[in-house]
Amino acid sequence: MLKKITMVLLAASMVAVSACSNGSNEPTVEKPQASAKPAAPADPFGKYEEPVTITTAYSVDPAFKSTKGETLEKNAWKTAMKEELNIEIDIAWQVSKENFEQKMNLSIASNDLPDAMVVSQVQLNQMVKAGELEDLTEAYNNYASPSVKRIIESTNGLALEQVTFDGKMMAIPHVGAEDFNMLWIRQDWLDKLGLQPPKTVEELENVAKAFVEQDPDGNGKADTIGIAAGTGLYNDFTAGPGAFDVTPIFGAFNAFPGFWVEGDDGKPAYGSILPETKNALAKLRDMYANGLIDKEIGIRKAAEETVIAGKAGMFFEGFYGGYWPLPSAWQNDPKANWQAYAAPLDAEGKYNVKVTNPSNGYLVVRKGYEHPEALIKLNNLYLRDEAIHGPDFMLIRNYFAPLDEIGFEYKAMQEVLAGTKTPEDYADMPEYKLLKNSLETIKNAKLEPYDNLDIQYWNQSDKEFMRAYSIMVGARNHSDPNLNKIKSLSYTRTGTVEKRWTNLAKLEKETFLKIIMGSAPLDTFDQFVKDWKKQGGDDVTEEIAKTIK
Repeated sequence: MLKKITMVLLAASMVAVSACSNGSNEPTVEKPQASAKPAAPADPFGKYEEPVTITTAYSVDPAFKSTKGETLEKNAWKTAMKEELNIEIDIAWQVSKENFEQKMNLSIASNDLPDAMVVSQVQLNQMVKAGELEDLTEAYNNYASPSVKRIIESTNGLALEQVTFDGKMMAIPHVGAEDFNMLWIRQDWLDKLGLQPPKTVEELENVAKAFVEQDPDGNGKADTIGIAAGTGLYNDFTAGPGAFDVTPIFGAFNAFPGFWVEGDDGKPAYGSILPETKNALAKLRDMYANGLIDKEIGIRKAAEETVIAGKAGMFFEGFYGGYWPLPSAWQNDPKANWQAYAAPLDAEGKYNVKVTNPSNGYLVVRKGYEHPEALIKLNNLYLRDEAIHGPDFMLIRNYFAPLDEIGFEYKAMQEVLAGTKTPEDYADMPEYKLLKNSLETIKNAKLEPYDNLDIQYWNQSDKEFMRAYSIMVGARNHSDPNLNKIKSLSYTRTGTVEKRWTNLAKLEKETFLKIIMGSAPLDTFDQFVKDWKKQGGDDVTEEIAKTIK
């Protein structure tokens, strides 16, 4: 999972909450409008003449260790904020990471808020309804840097839509780079058995069968696994993709469980209750029965252990496989040649991927705070200088990355390696904050021939190897010609979703796992659909439909 490879940031957490619902009367969402008489565009990095203080909340993680030995009281960001902007941050309160959600919800309920914080979508809706937030429309229009604006605009309105209420921009949305799960496979096992990378579900089954039965690791034992799989089967509209799920197999059947899609009647329908999902479950059930999928699917807490131990031949994950878990696998076998492909394809030759919500956190400012633009300036600074100061102690920070960051970086690396462009050609793109370093160091990690991505042509000891491998091997699939992106009709966590989703999701997961593992017949799916509807699914669907324009 991506959280295993990113630095834990001690900031206001972007947590999922089970807080009091804001009811079904969601605020009207419209495109943000500038104020009637906006001030002239100001300097996004303008320094205040007098010190400006921002109070925030702090999440304490005992396991966190600064990469540079810094502390909350003394660190590069604290110095940079003071020197560049004359901004200081005070901690209004701090609690352990485990208690942060509860404390934040209490603060929201009592309207006892710090000046700024990062909240979840549900908390945002709650705070807007309670009138606790400052309108950030003018501050954003006048002070957001061009790079920040380009990143938010890269979502084609989706990020702005989630923070706009009655025409006012009530928060600054987090924007994360788009990614999706793909097939990571042991190319050296394929070569040993004389096989080609699979393209269809049938070919995937054949390869998995060979990996299980033909002793690809050569130890003379029947101990290999075809497809490694974990506790999650797929992601839904409330979350991003998870490693070691089987989303791509569902996609090959044009099944998009967990997403809101258009039904045969033209109305919003929940993908998990549609016939295509039942068809995909039938195939997964057969694959499991034939021993092609890890027998501990849905049970094994650390699915990556089979990959690390060199016992699994395939798994599904995002571009970041070179970050995790493959470095641990290479410690055991440096010659394990893991490659990534956009597979399996559907009947029409398309690789169907679910496009997740680009925003899962929202920077908000309490109503009445004198300098709302200070938060905009601070995030401008974070984006511009993260490559200099690193991610530690970026308090009250929104995560900003262009939606196309991963695929864009792959193309740029490819061009630099081919010699058609130089790193200097990409110098004026500060929103791609890791790109400069990636391009300047790629030839340290990638050995010649540059167009051969097999593991033996990489310098695994180079400090930039993990990112370079992830981008060049994983992110190349972002340019696959068969790619077919499927968006959920809605990503909104409505009041009814918050009330019902835990139980509905539990029902769904348990039923589907039982079907796949053979402890319940396939037709259990039909009863699940009825139960899902009765237990609140119909209410959720009706409310979700109101969020769709």
